Amino acid sequence: MKSKKNVLMSLSIFIVAKKISLFLIILCFIWINCSTPKEKTDIRWVTVEEIARSLENQPPMNVGFDIDDTILFSSPGLYSGMKKYSPGTLDFLSMEKFWEEMNNELDRYSLPKECARKLLELHKKRGDSIFFITGRPATLTEGLTELLAETFYLDKINTVIFTGSSGDDNPKIKPMKEKQIRIFYGDSDSDIQAAQSAGARAIRILRAGNSVHKPFPRIGGLGEEVLQNSEF
Repeated sequence: MKSKKNVLMSLSIFIVAKKISLFLIILCFIWINCSTPKEKTDIRWVTVEEIARSLENQPPMNVGFDIDDTILFSSPGLYSGMKKYSPGTLDFLSMEKFWEEMNNELDRYSLPKECARKLLELHKKRGDSIFFITGRPATLTEGLTELLAETFYLDKINTVIFTGSSGDDNPKIKPMKEKQIRIFYGDSDSDIQAAQSAGARAIRILRAGNSVHKPFPRIGGLGEEVLQNSEF
């Protein structure tokens, strides 16, 4: 009789212990989910094919592209300029002689991005007017327009628009509005913000992992669409 009571008591203790363990596991799970920041999963990823489908039955329009890290991986030229004009610092970015060399010569070391080829081909087939708007400062001469025409096989090309920087204002907004840009592709937050301010559809292009442009922006942080696999 005593043996039977002991068995029942042991069984009761086991059941209670199991319930307590289950409760503690659930409590830990809730605590972890509440205390750990959730990874952002609401990035609006798009593909070139999806962009093409979204433009079906729409008439030709004006579209815009940033240049550095959007259609060209230009870090080799920038790195070369840094070594020549201000080793170890970013002072070269404010030197007119550097930009004169970059806009005319150093882009021969820049590599075209594969995603840019696909996007430009899409818009060429649609008959869209393509504009290139860069934050680089304007120089007396430039070979960038010709280089883009040759690299991406553009028979008709609009001259590259160089905006430079202008303090707190975003200098790309004005040309986007003037050219009535409907879609703009860019890698930086300032590109996305300019497009949104100008009423254009903003699509983020990813930077290559070894780009000299740092820090990297938080993709999708401005609610923009982000092109998949566009770091290449």
